[in-house]
Amino acid sequence: MERAFSKLKGDRWLWIIIIVLSVWSLLAVYSSVGTLAYKEGKGTEVYLIKHTLLIFGGFALMYFSHLLDYRWYAGISKILMAITIPLLFYTLIFGNTINDASRWVTIPVINQTFQTSDLAKLALITFLARTLTRKQENIKDVKKAFLPIMGSVCIIFVLIAPANLSTALLMFGVSVLLLIIGRISIKQIAYVCLGVFVLLVLVVSLGPRRQTYMSRVETYLSGEEGDSEKAYQSNHAKIAIASGGLFGKGPGNSTQRNVLPHPYSDFIFAIIVEEYGAIGGAVLVCLYVALMFRCIRIVTLSPKAFGALLAAGLGFSLTLQALGNMAVAVGLGPVTGIPLPLVSMGGTSILFTSVAFGIILSVSRNIDELKEIGGSSERNKKVVVGEIPAMG
Repeated sequence: MERAFSKLKGDRWLWIIIIVLSVWSLLAVYSSVGTLAYKEGKGTEVYLIKHTLLIFGGFALMYFSHLLDYRWYAGISKILMAITIPLLFYTLIFGNTINDASRWVTIPVINQTFQTSDLAKLALITFLARTLTRKQENIKDVKKAFLPIMGSVCIIFVLIAPANLSTALLMFGVSVLLLIIGRISIKQIAYVCLGVFVLLVLVVSLGPRRQTYMSRVETYLSGEEGDSEKAYQSNHAKIAIASGGLFGKGPGNSTQRNVLPHPYSDFIFAIIVEEYGAIGGAVLVCLYVALMFRCIRIVTLSPKAFGALLAAGLGFSLTLQALGNMAVAVGLGPVTGIPLPLVSMGGTSILFTSVAFGIILSVSRNIDELKEIGGSSERNKKVVVGEIPAMG
């Protein structure tokens, strides 16, 4: 074990949390894909093998991402934004439509779907971290700092919200946290919130999925007294959680996996609690809280603003996404399509989540290297002074 960890740089506890979540994901996905396998006439082993390959592919991306100096992601963020905005526009107009939502595009040759909002999350957070770092000297200037930052947030929000409002709101919440950390004035942040609120009202009232959004909110507010068909998912998720008890039914013994839609993705937390009990659910929550704690530790130790903002933005994004998924499962929020990071079955979600972890670990690796070099050495001065490489 020690030999294996010697090749993994960065926060060791973060690596352990990621490995535990990935192994748990294999168990939970294999247990919950039975209905899907039956509908498509395939064996459950097919999905397990596919999910395992995605997990290993994610680890490969994570490993190579954490080896790259985090400062290079400043320049990469510009490239990502240049790709993301046209790609989101293309998805909105020409993307694959499933359940009245155009969120996916099909990758030619391999014929696999790709959810562009996963790329957008990574692009926006890295771009905001870069912009906030570069604009610190003029952070109060409306034209030089506020407008470029607000523009990037609003453009991404507008392009994602019509088809995936929950992800758009999650990204906006993370963006506001970054603006606060980046010393944007409360008055300017209030203007951003007001602008996005207007966009939100327009999307909910005029967007293509307005009936879906209103129905979900009404179902959530009405609780069990609402239309049984509309409350079907949330009711069965509650049944799964309640029947799990304290210790659960045991791995592979869930009954609600045969009833719940998407038990392997959107409602995988309910299946985990049913099989592993309230104790298992509490352990999973603690893992994500510990993940956020390690990210905050990296933020506080990072000697430069860009690394701190990167770790904070990506850490908040992953943790809030996890808490949002679990909140829906236990009935604390309306039904959304947010997956549980590193646990839910998925393709692009796992891969881009792995890249995000790799970037956080890259920041942590840089901190460890600076500690080894020593704060008083000449070499340390050369490393610290260079905040962002020339390409950034």
